[in-house]
Amino acid sequence: MQAFARQLCRTKPVAPESGAGPERSAHGLGRTLGLFPLTMIGVGATIGTGIFFTLVEAVPKAGPSVILAFLLAALTAGLTALCYAELSFRIPAAGSSYSFAYATVGEFAAFIMAACLLLEYGLAASATAIGWSDYLNNFLVNAGGWHIPAALRSPMFASGPHGTEFHPGAINLPPMILVAMCGYLLLRGTKESANANAVLVLVKLAIIIFFVVIAFSGFDAANFQPFFNSDNSKGYAGIAGVTAAAGTVFFSFIGIDTIATAGEEVKNPKRNVPVGILAALAIVTVFYLLVAVAAVGAQPARMFDGQEAGLAVIVQNVTGKAWPALVLSAGAVVSVFSVTLVTIYGQTRILFAISCDGLIPKTFQRVHPRTLAPVNNTLIVCTVVGLTAGLVDATFLWDMVSMGTLTAFIVVAIAVPVMRRKGIGADVDGFRVPFGPYLVPALSIVACLFIMKDLSAATFHVFFVWMGVAVAAYFAYGLRNSRLNSPLGSAA
Repeated sequence: MQAFARQLCRTKPVAPESGAGPERSAHGLGRTLGLFPLTMIGVGATIGTGIFFTLVEAVPKAGPSVILAFLLAALTAGLTALCYAELSFRIPAAGSSYSFAYATVGEFAAFIMAACLLLEYGLAASATAIGWSDYLNNFLVNAGGWHIPAALRSPMFASGPHGTEFHPGAINLPPMILVAMCGYLLLRGTKESANANAVLVLVKLAIIIFFVVIAFSGFDAANFQPFFNSDNSKGYAGIAGVTAAAGTVFFSFIGIDTIATAGEEVKNPKRNVPVGILAALAIVTVFYLLVAVAAVGAQPARMFDGQEAGLAVIVQNVTGKAWPALVLSAGAVVSVFSVTLVTIYGQTRILFAISCDGLIPKTFQRVHPRTLAPVNNTLIVCTVVGLTAGLVDATFLWDMVSMGTLTAFIVVAIAVPVMRRKGIGADVDGFRVPFGPYLVPALSIVACLFIMKDLSAATFHVFFVWMGVAVAAYFAYGLRNSRLNSPLGSAA
């Protein structure tokens, strides 16, 4: 039994830093990213995934106090961001937080972390693709009066007043087309440079400022009364509505961790990685709060429920003209397209890393000889993401993404004190989580659990089923095929 427990807790050795020069990391990657493009990577991977959509789901839960929900989510993301900042350069492993978990808390926990990341990235891609469909339809309506037929943009499984409703023959086709386009680009080996990403981020921020300025022109303080949701028919009255909304909007902050995964390509990572993480979080939080305040001030909270392409509708109602909605919808279409592409890319690369460790079949690491793109991997991911986006209502997906993200953040927080206790990276001088290795990680875990407790019962049920599938997959395949079973893998 002890031998079995040790096998579950075995860790992947961390490759020591070599004497790489300041312009090259220990793994041969060029250190080309300064603080600004690094920060823009985090902002770009975050803004666009949620702010265009989540108010429609969050405001009906919290009312005007949705502002507090964004602050609570930002605080929780900030605590975890500090943990990422230390882990990112003490454990010089390419990839995501899966690598941090594998090097600290062990293989089984890393596999569970990987399952959470797959849930997070896969459903986030599906959810954003569904939101893209709404803004695309709004853009077409304002551009030329064209409507996508309702039968071609309605999911087969939708949320209703009495639970999940089944609509045979219905399909949401636009998000499936978007996922197919993303898959085509990924199969061609398309890459985005940091400079191009920075330009795209500035365009996104300009669109958001455009919305805020117009929405504030129709600001009415009376829309903030009552501040807390007073309707307890769904259990969302008072602070319960705030925490429930925080769970919904939390996935809007998932892009912050992309900065940590770029640590090997950053100039002066000991300074720029932690500063970039916190700077990106601050920028994102400010813009989210501006949008939330402006949106709630521009229309009563009751109007958000079920509203499609919400931000575009708000600017059209405030101005009484179609062109502002056209501009905002166009910005959202471009922004969400890029975020969906990057999210699917991240999903495929996580699967690639897990496959390289032997924990899932080798088909996920096979690459095209010319483009070097993981072909099978990409086709499988795009098929699953596309079908989910085409058949399922987005309402349920937001909370599932947040559940996967919160669970992953908890494991990241646990990894910090474990890393310190094991002395991993102790000889590397750089950023440390303030106030010792226990206080901030503990607060991060408590904050994650506090938000998690108000997610819906259905979210917990599906999550536990997914965890059961992950555990079964690990014992059926991963445990026997892990590279750590071989002397070569253990020494790697």
